[in-house]
Amino acid sequence: MNWIQHPVALTGENVKLVPLENAHIPELIAVGKDERIWEHISINGADEARLTQHLKSAILKRATGEQYPFAVIDRKKDKIIGCTLFHNIFPEHRKLEIGWTWYDPAYWRTGYNRECKLLLLTYCFETLKAVRVQLQTDENNHRSRAAILRLGATYEGTLRKERIRANGAFRNTAMYSIIDDEWPGLKNVFPLQSLNANGKANF
Repeated sequence: MNWIQHPVALTGENVKLVPLENAHIPELIAVGKDERIWEHISINGADEARLTQHLKSAILKRATGEQYPFAVIDRKKDKIIGCTLFHNIFPEHRKLEIGWTWYDPAYWRTGYNRECKLLLLTYCFETLKAVRVQLQTDENNHRSRAAILRLGATYEGTLRKERIRANGAFRNTAMYSIIDDEWPGLKNVFPLQSLNANGKANF
């Protein structure tokens, strides 16, 4: 049995996370045409075929428990604005990673990502009872690094030449984590209600 029981839908004030499906792919392809999104990501998702391959792969890996991908929706405009997923999932160690998060640049620095992460973290610590949630990003992605730190995550170090980008360049990856002992304190810093039975939270 998979640790994450499908389907999982998480709803906040501004964003809604729904399980990624093939029907979402055309909208995500349209969002992904903006080259700025992929500057610090190891694939060039502006390439429609490449992005389609990755999205379909994530959907398939949900069935095996390797990943759990979400489409991120702007609730007010009822449109898809990006994607995020759980991966590096190890139920035997009660740990997983939030990653491959990307949005329409119009939503950068608007608070939407923060709300999205808080929904995901609440689910991880309060539903899955995870003891560790990892987040990582390119060491040069200062916007992403600042956003992760604002969540209260702890910087654990940089993995050198951790992966190779689509253009052949090496990427050093900055690693962060939040553990279960820290979560109660973070909830006081970022007030939110625990997800109710319908997966809803208010921020």
